[in-house]
Amino acid sequence: MDTTSIAGLWDRVFGTQPDPSQWLVLTTAVIALAAVVPHGVWRLSRNAVTIAHEGGHGLIALLSGRQLQGIRLHSDTSGLTLSRGKPTGFGMVLTAAAGYTAPSLLGLGGAWLLAANHITLLLWSATALLLAMLAMIRNAYGVLTVFLTGGAFVLVSWLTEAQVQAAFAYVVVWFLLLGGVRPVFELQGKRRRGGAPDSDADQLSRLTRVPALIWLLLFHAVSLCSLTGGGRWLLGW
Repeated sequence: MDTTSIAGLWDRVFGTQPDPSQWLVLTTAVIALAAVVPHGVWRLSRNAVTIAHEGGHGLIALLSGRQLQGIRLHSDTSGLTLSRGKPTGFGMVLTAAAGYTAPSLLGLGGAWLLAANHITLLLWSATALLLAMLAMIRNAYGVLTVFLTGGAFVLVSWLTEAQVQAAFAYVVVWFLLLGGVRPVFELQGKRRRGGAPDSDADQLSRLTRVPALIWLLLFHAVSLCSLTGGGRWLLGW
């Protein structure tokens, strides 16, 4: 590849794109909301949140020095991330806390990139993360889910015009911000009914001796603050 091609690729990925219209930003917010609120749709779209959730566990496990053994995604939208290392300590706490906070924090980071007009960089970064995650998936359903999700990003990035790319990117980021809120309320409801005894919040409670309710409140704070801050960035407020 010559220097001209390298420079062109660099400009394409790291350059800025024009601001989308306000109607597109609002329309994509409505589309994302429609993917999160109706229960029937949520049963399918929640798979994308599970990818972010388990990917968050896996990424922080690696960054904290643990050995990532694999990730499994299931058709009931549950997932499991296995890592090897010290069963207690700060790294394990960070790994356990990363799941419910990952979708919202990814959405917040995506909103920051979109506010800076880096639409292509967002799409390519997401594709890279999905490809890296694909290598760690250990079941067929998980491979299929991540492959299809990554394929959608590749197709939109390479084969569509700028307006379509912008719409896709905004839908994804709105979905992460909105979709990061609902699972925490679902977990709270399960625990109230006596379910999910081994949830991330309960694991964190055992690791830190801090009540699970406090961890739930932290998950709520991260998701709601990310939605508020990310939404303001997306809307240009």
